[in-house]
Amino acid sequence: MMTQSIDTRGGLPQDMTALLREYPRDTWPDHPNFAASIAKWMGAHATFRALGEVIVEDTERFLEKEMEQDLYLHRIGRHGNALVHSLHGHHTWEDRKFFPELEAADPRFTAGLEMLEGDHLGLDGVLDSFTRAGNRMIQLEVLDPTQLRDEAGKVLGEARTIRRFLDRHLADEEDLAVPILLHHRLRG
Repeated sequence: MMTQSIDTRGGLPQDMTALLREYPRDTWPDHPNFAASIAKWMGAHATFRALGEVIVEDTERFLEKEMEQDLYLHRIGRHGNALVHSLHGHHTWEDRKFFPELEAADPRFTAGLEMLEGDHLGLDGVLDSFTRAGNRMIQLEVLDPTQLRDEAGKVLGEARTIRRFLDRHLADEEDLAVPILLHHRLRG
């Protein structure tokens, strides 16, 4: 299994980009094997990126006193819950169904898929830290509202970590998976 940390990784390892060089990202949408299911999967990734961005922006606005507390807590609860639950479901499906399908189609990329599964384990920890900070902040509305803004600062740090994590992981996942899908005419 590849052990390259997502924190130090600047993209896929060179040996995992053989098909990406053959099928560059800017050609994907026009490729005849680019199926609706691939677009849907990438659309889910776009949604995760957007939710992460909304959470960061809302928290910044709240901390800068540009958003009312009640609205912020409502939005962080709704968007945070959607992001955490959707990511867990999405990554569980990828680990159990999607990655094994890709590995069976092209075993050259097993190490890269294992690396991405390792990312999923790391993301579980990141999401857990975010959830704990968010839940504590929401509880402070009743227990001790004077601490709410301090906890929102912690939520912001966790949300930024999620955003950085997703930026690297989702790009690497797409750069590995989509060329395999196109090359082997999968999911069409």
